[in-house]
Amino acid sequence: MKMLELRDVRYTYQTQYQKVEALKGISHSFESGKVHAIVGRSGSGKTTLLSLMAGLDLPTEGEVLCGGVSTAEAKLEAYRREKVAVIYQNFRLFPLLTVAENVMYPMELRGMKPRDARKKAAELIARVGLPESALNRYPTMLSGGEQQRVAIARALGMETGILLADEPTGNLDTANSENIASLLCDLAHKDGYCVIIVTHDMGLASKADCILELRDGAVKE
Repeated sequence: MKMLELRDVRYTYQTQYQKVEALKGISHSFESGKVHAIVGRSGSGKTTLLSLMAGLDLPTEGEVLCGGVSTAEAKLEAYRREKVAVIYQNFRLFPLLTVAENVMYPMELRGMKPRDARKKAAELIARVGLPESALNRYPTMLSGGEQQRVAIARALGMETGILLADEPTGNLDTANSENIASLLCDLAHKDGYCVIIVTHDMGLASKADCILELRDGAVKE
């Protein structure tokens, strides 16, 4: 099932000295139940493309469609809250909140009662392979791999069908990178998520079902 579609997506921005064409007409579809990797050298347009899919900005030309609806026609704040969940390289957990409170946060934003959110958080923490005892810890008490698992659990708590992962193994050692890669693959293949990974790590990309390689803002043939 097609979850996200890019139609001739272009993005241009103006620096102090010149106009930069960051994306040059990218068309691609992303399906549920699959892991999609977006790869390319620094400056190839990966981060810009991720920001457009995440609803942080709109294309200069072309369309990003989610469920057939263009982000240009959507309320971006609602889109970011209801349609996509982003997992970051540096985790972006709230340091003064416990693991449970971090995972509960997007649920409570949607109006879920704290008791129900706490129960769901415990289920999600178990789903990402952490013990129940982790719920009452703070992020600084966890390893990098454990923090990334919490970040994934929080993303799952948003209950979107699309997970956007920005260099999810960039701050992890080899063993933790393998574990996170396996978890993301399971979420796609077993739970039906559309997982889109932006990465420099070709080992991680090799585990994807589809690879989109960018070069100088365009799809490399």
